[in-house]
Amino acid sequence: MSDAPTGTPRPDPRPAAVTFVTTEHFALQGARAATIAESTGRATVFLGSVSGGLIALGFLGQASHLGTAFYAFGLILLPTLAFLGLVTFRRVLQSGREDAVYAHRIAQLRAFYFEAAPEVTPYLLSVPAGQRLELQGLHTSATQRFLTVAGTVAVITSVLTGAAVGLLGAVISSHSAPVAFSAGAATAVAALALMLRYLGTQMSRPIAPAVAEAASRP
Repeated sequence: MSDAPTGTPRPDPRPAAVTFVTTEHFALQGARAATIAESTGRATVFLGSVSGGLIALGFLGQASHLGTAFYAFGLILLPTLAFLGLVTFRRVLQSGREDAVYAHRIAQLRAFYFEAAPEVTPYLLSVPAGQRLELQGLHTSATQRFLTVAGTVAVITSVLTGAAVGLLGAVISSHSAPVAFSAGAATAVAALALMLRYLGTQMSRPIAPAVAEAASRP
């Protein structure tokens, strides 16, 4: 079933309705651009903080010859960066969800266009209802979560979390490399699995209830 209507054509919509719909379409496009810009900005701030922090940690490690100052600074810096990554992950995931809701509403407006003016069907891209979100660049495949901003932030955050735990393990175990690496690797894998599972759950949630909830707000 495509966006084009089948059956008796509807009467021509009122000019006011056309104005309202087109205005809403442009407003939704602007809202989508805002969510994408916010996700990009937050990810940029996070990656910049990680880059600067790790460079500072490396310089301190050389200056202190991996002494007490290095471990103290690392145990403060790495958890802080991991927390920043966690909140960035949560927010960019929210922005992605908002973007999907806006895209769904745009898809509904496109359906209205094809119903109100079926003669434009040969000139515009018309797809089945189930592919309307994919038409706007939103995919729900299992590997798609790794291609999102939230997925990228999740990977980096899990590595930072594992590094913090590994550094702590090194201090507790009197600088035992096996203990540090095993604790850090296990923590990183566990954190990544939890974050990707949460990401997959959020991405698989139906869009329609979210649209209805947004429409009911004053």
